[in-house]
Amino acid sequence: MAESLGMIIFQIINKNIIDVLEAFRGSYSSGALKFAISALIIASPIYYLTTWQINKNLFAGYLEKDSGVRKWLSYFILFVSSVVMLGFLIGVIYNFLDGELTVKFILKALTAIIIAGTVFSYYFYDIKRLNVINVKDKIIRIYFYASLAVAIVVLVSAFIFVESPYTTRKIKHDNSLIDKFSQIDNALNTYYSDKVKLPVSFDELFQEITYLRREDMKDPVTGREFEYKVVGDKTYELCSTFLLSTKDNKSYEGGYSFDKRWDHDAGYQCLRQKINVIPVRKD
Repeated sequence: MAESLGMIIFQIINKNIIDVLEAFRGSYSSGALKFAISALIIASPIYYLTTWQINKNLFAGYLEKDSGVRKWLSYFILFVSSVVMLGFLIGVIYNFLDGELTVKFILKALTAIIIAGTVFSYYFYDIKRLNVINVKDKIIRIYFYASLAVAIVVLVSAFIFVESPYTTRKIKHDNSLIDKFSQIDNALNTYYSDKVKLPVSFDELFQEITYLRREDMKDPVTGREFEYKVVGDKTYELCSTFLLSTKDNKSYEGGYSFDKRWDHDAGYQCLRQKINVIPVRKD
């Protein structure tokens, strides 16, 4: 659970503090945020229910304070938390030494230190408690409810920053179109390199480029074939209907679309490209 909390906070920091020099590494990852949300949703109820049950049994005297199972569980959690927090801190320091923004380093380092300090202090205090039977320990209750409140706040915040499943479907659709456009662009460059001209139609391109399939020239959802236009000797356009804009839609943050050549608005768009290969001379 501590790892999930850290990952969510790290991704929120990455999304709100953008480093223009970091195109990929250290940038916001929607996939990492979604994974952390999923892990927190599953792990949190299990952890808090288990902790509540253990404290309830300790209070009633059904579980001994020095029980081997309880000690094993506490030390195991401390060990796992140590490994996770060390990993977080090593990554944070490495990124800082590698040029990450100072403000991002400070916020991430504070996050890792606070999470680690909370986990370790709670379990060290819990292990050293002398009286547990019929004793309602205020410190344990504060740790329990305060950490639960923080987990809920972080989870709600994560849902605010992550795109909805509906928007994600739109992004995946648009990126599938861009993937196909890139395949067609490679095929057109190969065709031009061999023929020193652009094909008049997809049919002509399809006859010469054997690795292309008809499905590569269609919208995977609607099945509608892309429109292809020859604009100049080395210039062409590919047209299709996009669901979102890459230019002003923040949902595209997080590594969905990297090739700026294919930036587009929402709706039916014709994206102009230019052949960038030198024809092969045939003597």
